[in-house]
Amino acid sequence: MPKSAKPVDAIALLKADHRTVEALFEKFENATRKDQKKKLAEQICTELVIHATLEEEIFYPACQGKIDDDLTEEAYVEHDGAKMLIAEIAASSPDDDFYDAKVSVLSEEIKHHVKEEEQRDGMFAQAKAAGLDLTELGERLAARKAELKQQIDADGLPTLETRTLVGAKLKRGKPFEAQA
Repeated sequence: MPKSAKPVDAIALLKADHRTVEALFEKFENATRKDQKKKLAEQICTELVIHATLEEEIFYPACQGKIDDDLTEEAYVEHDGAKMLIAEIAASSPDDDFYDAKVSVLSEEIKHHVKEEEQRDGMFAQAKAAGLDLTELGERLAARKAELKQQIDADGLPTLETRTLVGAKLKRGKPFEAQA
């Protein structure tokens, strides 16, 4: 990190990411043109992939054994559920059935996840109480975030990996028809 840059607290960085994505979801909800929706959905997916990677590679491992294990286990499952929707959204377009619905459900999943992390006794509060070096973690998160942004700008979104979901084989049926 350059000497002139102000140190970033890990939790402040992660919360800033939360606010960014919340604003993007709101813009998506208000968008009317398909090209706007596509661009916003791409931004949402990119931000979430970067954020999930930061938490999974750096923040959650730093919390391991220092906060309630249930919180990190649930967070990994929430990330994997979000990744499934991100992959669906990234592979489709606003012309496809259920596109807006998938973005909407992703938004709801992320709101729940953010609430779990930010609530008074949530992951962030427990990480602070455990005495984690949030400045050092923030520096690592900021450096990795810059690296991930460069990679995605150059190569696009990576193929996503799940840690808790095994990709169970499901049969895809036709959507239910509206009752006449």
